[in-house]
Amino acid sequence: MLKRLQRLLSDRRVVGGALLLIQAGAMIWLVNFLSWRWMWVYRVCIILSAIMVIWLIRKYDNPAYKVPWIVLILLFPIFGGIFYLFWGNTPFNRARARHRQTLQHPDFSGAPVPPASEALSASLPRHTRGARYIENESAMPVWSDTVTNYYPVGEKQFAAMCEALEQAERFIFMEYFIIEEGKMWNTLLDILVRKARAGVEVRVLYDDAGCLATLPHGYETYLRGLGIRALRFNQFIPTLNTYLNNRDHRKICVVDGNVGFMGGINLADEYINVKVRFGHWKDTGLRLAGAGVANMTEMFLQMWEYATKEHVCDRARYMPTEVRCGDGYVQPFYDSPLDDRNVGETAYMHIINRAQRYVYITTPYLILDNEMITALTVAAQSGVDVRIITPGIPDKKLVYLVTRSYYLQLQRAGVKIYEYRPGFLHAKMIVSDDDVAIVGTMNMDFRSFFLHFECGTLLYGGETITEIRDDIFETIGMSREIDADWFRGVPWITSICASVLRLFAPML
Repeated sequence: MLKRLQRLLSDRRVVGGALLLIQAGAMIWLVNFLSWRWMWVYRVCIILSAIMVIWLIRKYDNPAYKVPWIVLILLFPIFGGIFYLFWGNTPFNRARARHRQTLQHPDFSGAPVPPASEALSASLPRHTRGARYIENESAMPVWSDTVTNYYPVGEKQFAAMCEALEQAERFIFMEYFIIEEGKMWNTLLDILVRKARAGVEVRVLYDDAGCLATLPHGYETYLRGLGIRALRFNQFIPTLNTYLNNRDHRKICVVDGNVGFMGGINLADEYINVKVRFGHWKDTGLRLAGAGVANMTEMFLQMWEYATKEHVCDRARYMPTEVRCGDGYVQPFYDSPLDDRNVGETAYMHIINRAQRYVYITTPYLILDNEMITALTVAAQSGVDVRIITPGIPDKKLVYLVTRSYYLQLQRAGVKIYEYRPGFLHAKMIVSDDDVAIVGTMNMDFRSFFLHFECGTLLYGGETITEIRDDIFETIGMSREIDADWFRGVPWITSICASVLRLFAPML
């Protein structure tokens, strides 16, 4: 019993969660106490809640995000407005999140070849608008002269990463949401230490909240002692504030500016199926080699500057030095919660709205706003073959319950839903019409589309898109289709609970 208590007290998730609950409870008690003691406090709280409701109604935020806050404030008018001030999307909270540095548009003049946006417009004109939107909003252009390799499981990407890291001569950049000590990370760390001692510049950036349960406190100091420039992103301090939600959910690895990896794969043993948590862990990733890696390098440097408040000089020395002959175009891009533009969701919707034959999507979480539901259902009702694959074994049961609450509405519109029976599907992909795809870190949920720093790679044309499509077909072959029999087996109480939770889905 004592050992169990010690483990709980050493778990930063447990301690942090307890502190947040204590703060919330203390605030509720204090407001109630003052309201009973002085009537003017009660009136001020009611007026504040009314102002917050009016503020929310007038805001341009997504209605799916505003509605649960309005419901909570109206249900608990004494302290609902105060909670929104601390936790909601207010100018005060957003200013605190933005105070350090604004992400800058990059300069690609040091790249060995110019971007290929015009060439894409000539060869695949129907994707011109989508590509131009990404370039305008995130300043990440389209590139040719890039070879792409697709990895249908984490084990294959891990092997390719080890090979690429062993060949590093100038620098290694790694940015991940989760790092956990084990076979995968310890193998990579051994390579990083050897390379750092050989004079290679090694930088590692990891999200503090993502690693709460996987790394000891102060792990970045340990890495620095090994010769690695390491940073914790957005240090987790358990206080009631909204910018705790702005996590670095990206997964990027860049070697010498010429090779880059991106996808859903974190640096922990379940991602390579060494450790079994929720059955077989299905994840995917991409390897880029050539000019297109410039976007990934710039994305890492931008985040490094944001986290450190230090300007990275002489960026040209990090640009690619090799040009490869690829058979398509690539456009790595990022999405940031620090602006009012939902680049990731819009990129998905561009693909869905322009699909002519099919759209296939894989996602571990399915929590959609009305715009995305409309795009998917209209595509299916227009005769497009729309298929979505979700996990068969969940990692978060409440989120899984909400995910399943969308099945009926989508299925009635003609969208085919599948659950991956062997285990947990963590891949985040969309592919359409054999000529466009995204492999990245974005789940189809509110956190990825609105709250997290995310990234992905758009592929236009090329054989890799066919490989992605074929892998999705193989995954469907191992999945169960959600049909009428499945819906008849859902208890009515489960359906009601899911509907209630769905109302508050943006907060999950």
